[in-house]
Amino acid sequence: MNKPLPRSLRIIYGIASWLLTVAITLLGLAALTFFIGRVLPIDPVLKIVGEKASPEVYQRVFLELGLDKPLWQQFWEYITKILRGDFGTSFSTTRPVLTDLLNFFPATLELSTLGLLLGVVLGVPMGVASAYWHEKWPDHLIRIVGLIGYSVPIFWLGLVGLFVFYYRLGWVSGPGQLDVFFVGVVDRWTGSILIDSALQGQWEIFFNAISHMTLPTILLGYYSLAYISRMTRSVMLDQLTREYVLTARLKGASEFRVVMGHALRNAAIPLVTVIALSYGGLLEGSVLIETIFSWPGIGNYIYSSLFAADMNAVLGGTLLVGVVFVFLNMLSDVLYRTLDPRSR
Repeated sequence: MNKPLPRSLRIIYGIASWLLTVAITLLGLAALTFFIGRVLPIDPVLKIVGEKASPEVYQRVFLELGLDKPLWQQFWEYITKILRGDFGTSFSTTRPVLTDLLNFFPATLELSTLGLLLGVVLGVPMGVASAYWHEKWPDHLIRIVGLIGYSVPIFWLGLVGLFVFYYRLGWVSGPGQLDVFFVGVVDRWTGSILIDSALQGQWEIFFNAISHMTLPTILLGYYSLAYISRMTRSVMLDQLTREYVLTARLKGASEFRVVMGHALRNAAIPLVTVIALSYGGLLEGSVLIETIFSWPGIGNYIYSSLFAADMNAVLGGTLLVGVVFVFLNMLSDVLYRTLDPRSR
């Protein structure tokens, strides 16, 4: 009979397996994005030199970009540069892609984090209430609210929101992160306009930023709320049918304690994964919101770079989102194992 491996070796084996999985995932993501970018009907050389450039200039830039080499060789050179921390230079901004990613990502992180908080604060109680009043009018109402958030395109909601709440009512500020005359006033320490303006005591800019991000945050929060409330309802319906719930009720526990103290406590374990995936979805899917609201985030950066045939920027942004998504999955797995010792 084979002896089990020592705990230290099992930990090392688990870490090595996880690192290999992450490496293969990111390599596949980079390969997919790279080769799709090469077959798009967009000529990156023309985007750089312009359509009126001479054939000599075109050929020189073509060779400098290495586009004359086989695709596998171009991809190999790109991967080796990434391993050295070189994501190339953005043709659109003329800056290193890594510098652009560090500048644009905090704005996306700020907007998505606020949207997630809104989705969790409202989505979890709505899901609990929907499960508790199963097949009654609160359940139907909450499911309709979630269905709208799931079904209606978020870009349409963004356009309608701008027209109603900005143009017609004037309740919120329009596109952009700040009013024009506030841009550049606050020193960017962390990249978050709210944190930086608060740390520097620029409260007028702080509240101006809140006014600009209110509408996109609500829309992202609504999108997150629809998913979180639906999954919370599903998990809670399963927990409320368990024997421990019946036992608690027979012992005379209040309904609040049964639902919140027992059922929700056990439902919190799978909800950790749900919330982490929702967060990753907001970071990954904020492209449309950032484009509509001219938000200076990573989504808008990837979108504008794609139409400019700036594949270095597109690949760098895509890999960054992939790394974040993998990290969130790892974090949810660690939290899951911490909250539920049976899964270790």
